[in-house]
Amino acid sequence: MVLPYSFPGRMETGLISDLILCNAHLKYQIKGATMRLMSFTDYGLRVLMRLAGESGRAFTAAELAAEFRVSRAHLAKVVSALSAAGWIDTRRGGGGGLALARPAAEIGLGDVVAQLEAQQAIVECFSPDRNTCTLSPGCRLKARLARAERAFLDDLNLGTLADCALPPPRR
Repeated sequence: MVLPYSFPGRMETGLISDLILCNAHLKYQIKGATMRLMSFTDYGLRVLMRLAGESGRAFTAAELAAEFRVSRAHLAKVVSALSAAGWIDTRRGGGGGLALARPAAEIGLGDVVAQLEAQQAIVECFSPDRNTCTLSPGCRLKARLARAERAFLDDLNLGTLADCALPPPRR
């Protein structure tokens, strides 16, 4: 699938070398490994990147849902989370719609990913209320995974939403 966006020269600092948007996941190619994010996070980042690309206008959720080929119901949940986090403003009625709540340069990419992925632990043992792993008491992998996750988010925070702002799609 070819998307109507290109990312020349984007996100080439730090460890992240390639940003690939696809239907199911947002994938970051990191030194030969792949980190996968939930589609919820993928669409959250897409919404923010589109809003940042045309900061002077308000978008409707229906417009973005059609552009991203996702259900309006799913996008409504994403928009609700972005609004609750304080990244977007939502206004009803004529002249209403979705817009960034603050400048894109003030929104760290790692902060967005951490917030949107908060309900999805990287491994079961990171979620104490759902941890049934019998290896947890002596597990030496958990600390390493926690460091890797932190490094991933820190690297994403080397960039801001302004670095990833998307222009309108080519028609």
